[in-house]
Amino acid sequence: MSENPAQAAPVERTGGCLCGRIRYRVTADPRVHYCHCDMCRRATGSAFAVLAWVPLASLSWRDEEPAYRRSSPLARRAFCQACGSPLSLSYDATQDEIALHVGTFDDPAELEPRYNYGSGQRLAWVCCGIDLPHHDAEERW
Repeated sequence: MSENPAQAAPVERTGGCLCGRIRYRVTADPRVHYCHCDMCRRATGSAFAVLAWVPLASLSWRDEEPAYRRSSPLARRAFCQACGSPLSLSYDATQDEIALHVGTFDDPAELEPRYNYGSGQRLAWVCCGIDLPHHDAEERW
């Protein structure tokens, strides 16, 4: 059997924090979406987060791992202790997957969001991604 030529091998992507102390490499194609939930808004200090979900096994931290903090009873977030950049989100219930903040990738241009999450908490004036599918947040805390 031959491989399907339409299925290209995943591209290796790299990224890191603002100061460069924390660097990572990802070897899987991410599932990217906007998140409008209250938790992501507060954790990023923005109107929404843009998250790229990958299998945890496809992520490797380079020279130094980030620090972690519990952002709710059901999730924790990684950040750089030196510059404070938020780096990732992981849910306790799905320990085989992690979300990286798209803005931390070295080349985020091709990581276009495909849907909205937490749509019930979307701020009325946020209009990016309005034409994409919408899903309400299942998590409550």
